[in-house]
Amino acid sequence: MSPTDLSEKGLEALIVSSLIEKANYVAGDPKDYDRDHAVDIAKLMAFLNDSQAEVVERLDIGSEGPNRDKLLNRLQGEITRRGVIEMLRKGLDHLSAKVQLFYGTPSAGNAKAAEQYAANLFSITRQVRYSKDETQLALDLCLFINGLPIATFELKNSLTKQTVEDAVQQYKRDRDSRELLFQFGRCVVHLAVDDQEVRFCTHMKDKASWFLPFNKGFKDGAGNPLNTA
Repeated sequence: MSPTDLSEKGLEALIVSSLIEKANYVAGDPKDYDRDHAVDIAKLMAFLNDSQAEVVERLDIGSEGPNRDKLLNRLQGEITRRGVIEMLRKGLDHLSAKVQLFYGTPSAGNAKAAEQYAANLFSITRQVRYSKDETQLALDLCLFINGLPIATFELKNSLTKQTVEDAVQQYKRDRDSRELLFQFGRCVVHLAVDDQEVRFCTHMKDKASWFLPFNKGFKDGAGNPLNTA
């Protein structure tokens, strides 16, 4: 039996494997993250090719080039203006096409809607290098839906003498809210996580960022019930 990995990397690997094995996520490649547009370009194009091949052909975005750049620039601008949740809900109007960015849960018996929903691509990527400056700063984890970032994670492990508070301070100290990924509306939530607790922030403001508890509670108090699994 191999020894249990008690490091932050071990917690990172545990979260990723759980999402892949139990929630049908796929592993992302940090090299696919487009820092200019804050999207996983490989996952976005895989979703579009699978679900809207005719749109990809009409807009001529199947390969790198000016047409794809125009789409990405349009997408970035609309997310900045309307927020990523609105874009997932309503999609993107671009030139002569309606580009769907997410398909909602189908109603019972609707085979077409079920097929469309199945095309959604949920992915989790480790060590996403989000910064364009020379430091090449990286996040522990980033969760994407069809290539659009939904949640970031900073992980700590109390067994290595660091807790969720250290993760909160890392967000406040090291994650510049001017970076595209951390601008308001660009990503739904930012999660500070250790092996006991989770805190979340929806609007990054550097040192003024406010993290709230995201726990089940235990005996009418804070925290979580004991894990007996």
